[in-house]
Amino acid sequence: MTSIPLFPLNTVLYPDGYLPLQIFEVRYLDMIRQCIMGEQPFGVVQLLDGGEVRKPGQQGQQEALAPVGTLARVVDWAAPLSGLLQIKCMGMQRFHIVSSEQLKHGLWMAQVETLAPDKTIPIPQEQQNVADALGALIRTLQEQKIPPEQMPLQPPYRLDECGWVANRWCELLSLSAMQKQLLLSQDNPVLRLELVQDMLTENGLLEE
Repeated sequence: MTSIPLFPLNTVLYPDGYLPLQIFEVRYLDMIRQCIMGEQPFGVVQLLDGGEVRKPGQQGQQEALAPVGTLARVVDWAAPLSGLLQIKCMGMQRFHIVSSEQLKHGLWMAQVETLAPDKTIPIPQEQQNVADALGALIRTLQEQKIPPEQMPLQPPYRLDECGWVANRWCELLSLSAMQKQLLLSQDNPVLRLELVQDMLTENGLLEE
């Protein structure tokens, strides 16, 4: 098991996902600075209850964390103002929280066990339309000349891998907290891709 600091958010980070953040709370400024200096990852977990930002007079507010999260590494950062950090993170390995504790100043620490990364499995023919739709979306964004740092997906674009394609759609689709957590917890990348295909079909986002 490994002890890591946690960053609870109202979103889910998937392996190889891109996550830009603006940090201004003291509890996270200190944490991120230490992670940058030590080149250490932190854990991103979905916040099931409670707010991302602590409000004055709400020091005792309850925060409920999802059981599965993703390690994040800082790939770029800037400090444009005192008390503000702008960071860009990439998702690494998934983990399961064994135990967690919220410290006095509000930072969460957890004992975690990392989960096995997705096996590299080619896209089955039955799900090729899911990869094709993602490739078309990437081309559309590139044609719109969106700056690389503002792209929701970062290269390398592994459009031939089940896990990578499924994870990118999981980030792009408007899903409920429970759906996002179930997809993150799914160990079989082919099954995850099949579930994404069903969601895309239901929303009329796939060509027949």
